[in-house]
Amino acid sequence: MGKEVFIDSLIIGILIMIVGVILARVISILFKRYVSANLPENTSKNFHKIIYYGIIMITLLAVITSQGIDLSGLMVAGGIFGIIIGFATQSVVSNLISGIFLIFDRPAKVGDLIEVTNSKVYGKLMEITIFSTRIKLFDGSIVRVPNEKIFTSEIRNVSGSEVRRIDATLGVAYREDIDHVIEVIKNSLEKQPYVLREPEPVIETVSLGDSNVNLKVLAWIPWNEWDRVGPVLLKVIKKSLDEKGIEMSFPQRTIHFAENTKNPAKPLG
Repeated sequence: MGKEVFIDSLIIGILIMIVGVILARVISILFKRYVSANLPENTSKNFHKIIYYGIIMITLLAVITSQGIDLSGLMVAGGIFGIIIGFATQSVVSNLISGIFLIFDRPAKVGDLIEVTNSKVYGKLMEITIFSTRIKLFDGSIVRVPNEKIFTSEIRNVSGSEVRRIDATLGVAYREDIDHVIEVIKNSLEKQPYVLREPEPVIETVSLGDSNVNLKVLAWIPWNEWDRVGPVLLKVIKKSLDEKGIEMSFPQRTIHFAENTKNPAKPLG
């Protein structure tokens, strides 16, 4: 009788496991077909793993319960063990939770240029996994940043807008006609193919320095043309000012010598 009960319980356990595996596969297929297409590739892969292995784990617990195994002692021991592991893996759990939040929040997509302010990391987003985010820097290296730092940091998405503004500051000599200088700079910007006409470039006087008048140049470009325009913008402006004979300022000091005619110094000796 006991042997027959054991065999029946074993068969039930096997059936539960088979149903659980089939259910996990069916839900995974449905997820890929109807949900995955609307999610980023990395997000889809991560959710697929969570769903599939989550169902398998629940199925294993159901099989154990069907065999009449008392899990109360195991639950107590697991609770104590879980507390110990929890303290030892706080950062791992934090990265896991942050990764899930990032998958839902989606502050950037793969291929975007982002800057993680707190970590001082700036580059192209390659992948967001459950525990970490990988960013390719401009020197070609790939940095792995824990998700906790990504989620709690300010993230600047450079690719989030179609246009990007370049700011440049320069100084010209006091004797130069500021209106003429501004006109020359505007003409030089109009000749640049990647500088947008709308919004229009702005050149404004920002301060009067010790030896120069400081101007600020604000120009808008397509976000993906930064590498073409950013490094050469000041060079183009400098060449246009040189061609018009406009002097860029440099530090100068005027020294006045006071003459003491009443009490001239007597020579020694």
